Amino acid sequence: MTLKNLHIDNTWTLFLDRDGVINKKLENDYVKHSTEFEFIDGVQNALRILNPIFGTIVIVTNQQCIGKGIIKPEDLELIHKNMLYEITYLKGRIDKIYHSPYLASENHPTRKPAIGMALQAQKDFPSIDLKKSIVVGDSMSDMEFGRNAGMKTVYISNEPKQSDLIDFNFKSLIYFAHSLTVQ
Repeated sequence: MTLKNLHIDNTWTLFLDRDGVINKKLENDYVKHSTEFEFIDGVQNALRILNPIFGTIVIVTNQQCIGKGIIKPEDLELIHKNMLYEITYLKGRIDKIYHSPYLASENHPTRKPAIGMALQAQKDFPSIDLKKSIVVGDSMSDMEFGRNAGMKTVYISNEPKQSDLIDFNFKSLIYFAHSLTVQ
């Protein structure tokens, strides 16, 4: 199976993880302030390319740093507001951001790999068909989330992985975006 075989058009939805896909992950830490948020090279261009391809583009991100009391919800909101400003300014688009503030130990239904954030997106955007959706993430939890929701999965890493949970491997979001535009 190739991405071209999926016949992706604006009836499809793109679900994006945040840390490690859109912004650089901080090793053993969390992005706690806008000054710590750094886009991965090529992401803004990738989002500009993906904008007209997908009908809906959302971010789904586990943010247990809130549950741990490391940051407040309003801190995360400000980080996301600044991120969205830059993405929009450069002609990209994110229709909505969903986050789960719960600790991993809580097994909350909104925390990936559970599909609560996908169901919330479907409620907010009734045109979302999870079978015509792709999740892009950098963890096996993201891949489980996609599989649990019936989506196609794209694993982002410099080291491709083989797993029944992974449909496609790419080094970064820009490589994924380019793969959709190559004839």
